[in-house]
Amino acid sequence: MVKLQGHLQVKIEKTKMENKNLFKNLFLKQFNQSNAIAYSDAFVSDTNNYNFQLLENAYRDTGKAYAKIKIAIETNSCQSEHCSVELAQLKQLEEAPQASLDFLTLLVAELSVTEEANFDPNNNYKYTIANSLMNGKPGFSKSDGYSAFLDLLPDGTQQIAFIGPGFETPLVINNSALNSLQKIDTSLVVSTPNINKDMLRLLTEIGLFSKEMIGEDGELTSAAKITEEYVIINADGTPDYEIIDLGNGKGRNVLKYDIDKIEKKVTPFINAEVGGLMSSEQDAVAAWNVYISKGTSVEENAQMVQDANAGSSSWSYEEDLPLQQDKKVLFETKYKEYFMNNYLKQFITNQIPTVKEDAAVFDLAEAKKAKAQKFLDDNDLN
Repeated sequence: MVKLQGHLQVKIEKTKMENKNLFKNLFLKQFNQSNAIAYSDAFVSDTNNYNFQLLENAYRDTGKAYAKIKIAIETNSCQSEHCSVELAQLKQLEEAPQASLDFLTLLVAELSVTEEANFDPNNNYKYTIANSLMNGKPGFSKSDGYSAFLDLLPDGTQQIAFIGPGFETPLVINNSALNSLQKIDTSLVVSTPNINKDMLRLLTEIGLFSKEMIGEDGELTSAAKITEEYVIINADGTPDYEIIDLGNGKGRNVLKYDIDKIEKKVTPFINAEVGGLMSSEQDAVAAWNVYISKGTSVEENAQMVQDANAGSSSWSYEEDLPLQQDKKVLFETKYKEYFMNNYLKQFITNQIPTVKEDAAVFDLAEAKKAKAQKFLDDNDLN
């Protein structure tokens, strides 16, 4: 098993990329999802010990310490005046077990983000390894050289340390730091916002669709169309059409929309949406890396999302936060493009006229002749 883990480590170390977190996270995901390990003789023949005994090791000597302090207090043989230090230590030991459970529960929840389908691989790769270790995934056992230690510190806080071949340096997390992050709604591992849900909601809020077009579920119905207010109208009051070629000499009219007018209507809603997203800049970075920077649609599978958006266009959580104004402006611009291209475009492309006669399929040659004649008539050129 050590040989298998050694192969993993060698492959990680040999491949050099500009974004270390990106590569390692993508490789770890592939490693964890692959069935290849089942065909490793080294793995199936070796023992795999995933019992890191976090709580057992952390509390192994606390019973003796508690008893010693208790006796000192009861016999009035404390080292501090009025036993103030000893009483504080006693309280600390009594509260420690629940603190440990709370710490581990919160930590496991944070680390589980690394398994989300749209997880941003630009997050610190160490959290992906720690999650693999905590969940007993093949290749991350004690037999593979991994360990985890929970320690009760003298100041009353607790820390967990992860070590092993995949870590360049130990990953150490303190419970007080984790609790502080939670209080300010900041994540250790960033969960990528649900862009699809946000965009679908935004469609119903921008005022381009009538209320009748919004279903009971709060989303647009399958028959939803942009209101006629945004359709380009000719001087005679008729809709201005674009002709599309259906092949075999046939064509059809489709509506033409006033894109400038639509963008003016949409822009304030986009700005408000971006403003809300920017209230948590780490969420904005995740959205940028996974979706916005290269316009990757949510229909593409998770691996394609990660591959397409990684690399030079991605932002770093360590280096780019807090976001500078130029990046905020760029994010707003690209967010608008993303919304227009992936969500709104379908409602302004190849939309069939509502007038039944105008919606019929026709002969392209005759239509072109009629259009030319109309131009002559309108301009007194006959």
